[in-house]
Amino acid sequence: MKIINTSCFREKLNRMIVKRQKKSIYSDNIGYLLIAPFYIFLVLFILLPILMNFFLSFTNYDMRSMDFIGLRNYINLFDDEYFLISLKNTFVYTFFRLLLAMVLGLCVALALKDKIFGLKFYRTSFFVPHVTSMVAASMIWLWMFEPSHGIINQALGLFGIKGKLWLFDVRYAMGCIVTVSLWKVIGYNMVIYIAGLQSIPNYLYEAATIDGANALKKFRHITWPLLRPVTFFLFVTGLIECFKVFELVMILTNGGPMNATTTIVHQIYDRAFEDYYIGYGAAQAIVLLMIVATITIINFKYGNQGHELDVG
Repeated sequence: MKIINTSCFREKLNRMIVKRQKKSIYSDNIGYLLIAPFYIFLVLFILLPILMNFFLSFTNYDMRSMDFIGLRNYINLFDDEYFLISLKNTFVYTFFRLLLAMVLGLCVALALKDKIFGLKFYRTSFFVPHVTSMVAASMIWLWMFEPSHGIINQALGLFGIKGKLWLFDVRYAMGCIVTVSLWKVIGYNMVIYIAGLQSIPNYLYEAATIDGANALKKFRHITWPLLRPVTFFLFVTGLIECFKVFELVMILTNGGPMNATTTIVHQIYDRAFEDYYIGYGAAQAIVLLMIVATITIINFKYGNQGHELDVG
């Protein structure tokens, strides 16, 4: 009978453990090295600017001097007529743009989810505006809305309808902003919804057909419940994008007429980079951050993400 030398066995086992630990540490270090650029970018260009902006919001920094003034900037926000108007305009824009973009995106996705003649052309036509630069798109629509020679007023003139001062009329300016934004975003929503529709199993529709369900009932009990995760995603991302709207407003109306289209980000730009009230603009930016963060947290906490669905 062979006698095992326990001391030698333990020594070999310890060597193997140490060797594996060294390998594990080496692998971990390589992993940390690979993800380091992302975290460096996160700290330098996101977290650090947020902290600096938070600090500046408690000062009266105006590019010449900087004194700590506590909460005065935040208190002044409630007496700032322009900021309150921008807050209202932002919520109005967000409501109509978000609701219409999701509804129209879903309608287009339902129409283009099946194979039809010219399917690729239609999908491409709807998606191209999304990849078009916002500046370029805004300049195109700026020409289209032009009162004298714009294509929209010329088209209305063919039917004997008098043209409008689209971007210079308080009644139409915000509608024009929403229209251009919808034109750009519908294609993106369409693509996301099509992906969601194609992930729904066909046997659910077949079973519903056997049970005598019509198209409306299929949509209500199968399509819509199974699209809730997609809808939730589009809602949260779209909400954040709506609160960040700036280029569109800046190019088309510059916040006019009579501040009818000014938004929170537009006001931040005006105060910080036009009037050089950096501290006051920083306070507005912090308020915007808090609004977006609060709404997003509420959405994730109470929003129905479709984990428990009844498709029966």
